[in-house]
Amino acid sequence: MASPDKQKKRAQRAKTKARQNRMDKPKANVVHPLLANPQIDEPFDDVEIDLSTFDFKDIEENGFDPAHFDDLFQAMHKAETLSLLALCLVFLQYPVLELVVAEEDPQAATDFMMGLLIVYRSLFHGEDEDAAVQWISGESFQTAYNQASEILQKKNARGGARA
Repeated sequence: MASPDKQKKRAQRAKTKARQNRMDKPKANVVHPLLANPQIDEPFDDVEIDLSTFDFKDIEENGFDPAHFDDLFQAMHKAETLSLLALCLVFLQYPVLELVVAEEDPQAATDFMMGLLIVYRSLFHGEDEDAAVQWISGESFQTAYNQASEILQKKNARGGARA
């Protein structure tokens, strides 16, 4: 894992680049209609997230406190009122998740993602782990998740934003 100073510099560069991309890109040329909604397109731009303090190894060893991810869970819950696709779009744009996917082992990143989704389902739908895993494994979620991933890939390719 990168040093805290290096992570902080990366976080600042990412934040600056995101700000520049927001100013540079026209909103009329939207890849998907859901991305016209500011709660769905880059929903965490106004949320202060200090990626330099994020310690994935600690989470792997001790688990995570759901309270640290309240901004994600609240944004997902709002998006879910629109559609499952909207929920997946919001989830996949979470900066901490992007950092984990970019820097960690794919299996560890998948486990982290599953953990977040399971906790979300528990908090907002009262489901136990088995029910949440069944929901995540279900055709509806898998289809929405894959579609969200494709939409964000197109958006990033088109806008020259994050790779």
